Amino acid sequence: MVAISNKPSSLLHEIQLEKVGSWNLFKFSESLQLQMETLLEKKKADQITPEEIAELDAIGELDQIFTHINAMLAAQNANQ
Repeated sequence: MVAISNKPSSLLHEIQLEKVGSWNLFKFSESLQLQMETLLEKKKADQITPEEIAELDAIGELDQIFTHINAMLAAQNANQ
């Protein structure tokens, strides 16, 4: 299980750089990806605790940040 605080920066150790084709993209570690999926399932089933909601919010924020960064990297690589 991934230890989480309410700050997305506490998850930086769970971020990996992965080569996809000729690009390097930011990805969640397998354990963080599984944790996010578990929390989403609990939320969907309405069985999520307030602490888990905060954890899911932190993971979601980090996901948005890295999705944006990966899109910027892809756009930059497309323009080269």
